Amino acid sequence: MNIEDLGLIPYEKAWQKQKEAVSRVIAGGQECLFFCEHPPVLTLGRSASRKNLLVPPDELANRGIRVLDVDRGGDVTLHAPGQLVAYPILDLNRRGRDLHRYLHQLEEVGIDFLRGFGIVSVRVSGKTGVWVKDRKLIAIGIGVRQWVAYHGIGINVKTDLSLFSLIRPCGLFEGVTSIEQCIGNAVDMAEAKDRLGKIFRDDFGVQ
Repeated sequence: MNIEDLGLIPYEKAWQKQKEAVSRVIAGGQECLFFCEHPPVLTLGRSASRKNLLVPPDELANRGIRVLDVDRGGDVTLHAPGQLVAYPILDLNRRGRDLHRYLHQLEEVGIDFLRGFGIVSVRVSGKTGVWVKDRKLIAIGIGVRQWVAYHGIGINVKTDLSLFSLIRPCGLFEGVTSIEQCIGNAVDMAEAKDRLGKIFRDDFGVQ
């Protein structure tokens, strides 16, 4: 698995890189994992309802926050600086073609990652993602083309949580949290990416 850190990158550019990587994997190329952060953007998945946007579009535009319809599953979510986004481009043809299992594996990656910070997190039945008590810390949404998966997970490391007041995250009424809020200490993003990369390699059994 090739791991590439894209840094702070507009959502559309990272999305395009994912689609190009999907085409390479379909053609037999190497699986990869992109790490990045995004400027503030709201994305709506295939099952999203615009009722979960809690601020009028003109106000969002005035604040420089774009709203994009994207080709992943799920409802509305927020990306912003301080959120570690991981986009694994993985061939599910060699992994059983089981989307539920794959989502479960992504949740396990998140749980293992948070455990390294001393954070106890859980799954919640019927709600994709990873939770700390009654607050969501990791959002998960995927897309699949010819059984090659893309999109992935967003981990609130040091995200400005006030931005989530713009939406009803994933259509849910529960709150959100971040790693820094949970542990009360600053987190180095480079170290977080390195740790997450190792967990991806271990959990998915790749070099």
